Amino acid sequence: MSDRTYEIIALAIYFAGMIAIGYYAYRQTSDHEGYMLAGRNLPSWAAALSAGASDMSGWLMMGLPGAIYVAGLIESWIAIGLTVGAYLNWRLVAPRLRAYSEVSRNSITIPSFFENRLRDHTHLLRIASAVIVLVFFTFYVSSGMVAGGVFFESSFDSPYLAGMLLVAGVTLSYTLFGGFLGASLTDVAQGVMMMVALVVVPILAIAELGGPADTLDAIRAVDPDHLSMLAGEPLTWATFVSIVSAAAWGLGYFGQPHIIVRFMALRNPAAATSARRIGMTWMIISLIGAVTAGLVGVAYFAETGAELGDPETVVLTMSQLLLHPLVAGFVLAAVLAAIMSTISSQLIVCSSALVEDLYKLAAKTPPAPRTLILLGRSCVLAVAVVAALLAIEPGDTILELVGFAWAGFGASFGPAILLCLFWRRLTNIGAAAGMVAGAVTVFAWDAWGTDLYEIVPGFLVNLVVAVVVSLMTYRDNPEIDAEFDQAASLVDKRAKTAA
Repeated sequence: MSDRTYEIIALAIYFAGMIAIGYYAYRQTSDHEGYMLAGRNLPSWAAALSAGASDMSGWLMMGLPGAIYVAGLIESWIAIGLTVGAYLNWRLVAPRLRAYSEVSRNSITIPSFFENRLRDHTHLLRIASAVIVLVFFTFYVSSGMVAGGVFFESSFDSPYLAGMLLVAGVTLSYTLFGGFLGASLTDVAQGVMMMVALVVVPILAIAELGGPADTLDAIRAVDPDHLSMLAGEPLTWATFVSIVSAAAWGLGYFGQPHIIVRFMALRNPAAATSARRIGMTWMIISLIGAVTAGLVGVAYFAETGAELGDPETVVLTMSQLLLHPLVAGFVLAAVLAAIMSTISSQLIVCSSALVEDLYKLAAKTPPAPRTLILLGRSCVLAVAVVAALLAIEPGDTILELVGFAWAGFGASFGPAILLCLFWRRLTNIGAAAGMVAGAVTVFAWDAWGTDLYEIVPGFLVNLVVAVVVSLMTYRDNPEIDAEFDQAASLVDKRAKTAA
């Protein structure tokens, strides 16, 4: 058989496995809360790996190794920032949000948590949050479909549209029927595939080059500055701003709905401890693998004379040169896994925003449980169709908006989540004002075009505005205070039990 045949067989096995997991999740899902949040019974390992896989997307397998290959270790600051941000997210937000979202009227979405926690009887905060989720995530999903089409176009010389529709169809099939559980369990398999690929490929390349010492010598021969986290230059103001901007990506974690919703689905607040350990182990191994792959690629292609077209394909190209074509096919599948894991998670969050945060508010009578599940699946399909239509003719505006969305969510939702969980005096008006101020700042800063990443001013402006307005509008509310204390005591109690 040809190499291409082996690779297609590997992808077929991968697709079949994802659909099988989706079918299993479908059989386990019987009600609306189960479809949207896995019945708040997600095991620690599933929450940890699914949060990581849905977070990293194709950036982990392609973007980060490519950036390291081109610019060197100066690009690793973003990995450091993400690691710190993810750890703090698991440590601070996960147990508290799991407890508080259940205590506060069993909120199963981020917008509904904002409304219930802050007793926003106008529903404006919930509606605005849901709209933000829908707008950003529809484009986010579309970009994932674009990435899938480009992947098949570059890897298999297939038509872009055929590849995009294949990725969209398979992802939709297991998400549509499997719901949150299907997305989470497939994320687990996809996360393991990504980590294994990022460990195996650079190790084999180092062995091919004669070992770590010879590999480092070869990198220095190409460019000594590649091994410097300051790009080999004295620390200037421009370099400092660049480092701060890269590390500031970690701030975005606190406001990413498709990540923090995993915290709400944990079995109990104490499960966040083991989930944090599993998730951070996966993340650190995967990020080290991605950074190493980019560095080793510099030496490998210089020493072997092999050609590398697009730097972002450094992991894929090395896998095809170093591995049996069937195994290389599974590395290709790992890249697809990175793309598809993010799409599935975002589809579920969009569906929950439509059903839980918009439809249920507009409905005059409470919908039947079976109706809610049907609506949930219908909304997944609707968002996927809109995203696919946007992806038919990919444009820079979509891809640019995706890079911008991380800052948008982080600056809009991040401070609100932290203040909801740790400051009892936050008000609905303060939270809404902060969200608007943060989002406007991100847009304005991006339009201004400075070197500082827009999440930094957006996050800080949101925080300041939310605190100032809340202090001006705060009124004692015994019910809110009681919930705040109950959530805190539940976390403390679970933590002592776990210890």
